[in-house]
Amino acid sequence: MFLRRFGTKVIVPKTRRVRREMPAPIILTQAAADRIKVLLQNKPEAIGLRIGVRTRGCSGMSYTMNYATEKAKMEDEVNDKGVRVFVEPKALFHIVGTTMDYKITPVSAEFTFENPNAKGTCGCGESFNA
Repeated sequence: MFLRRFGTKVIVPKTRRVRREMPAPIILTQAAADRIKVLLQNKPEAIGLRIGVRTRGCSGMSYTMNYATEKAKMEDEVNDKGVRVFVEPKALFHIVGTTMDYKITPVSAEFTFENPNAKGTCGCGESFNA
């Protein structure tokens, strides 16, 4: 950086800030995207799925999912694999870097979240703490 000195003042030239592409706050697997597509077919007014977190459950926080009919102010939007997922602003800190999957087992079919920010989860897997 080039500095100019005039008397006792030091003038620092302004530098341009380079905007870099930020990674998506949530990563969807193909199974999760396919399931979201099926769910959205049953709700023609919905444009996507809204994901958030609430204070509840054994460990402190639980994921919430609702249909989204429009993008709310300050929400992050993820367009991936043909679906739109909106992340609530309050949940962004807790969700960033999370992988959302859809798993079918002999006894259940559910969305699962692999969250690198979670410090622990409860035994049933319904809630986490960060």
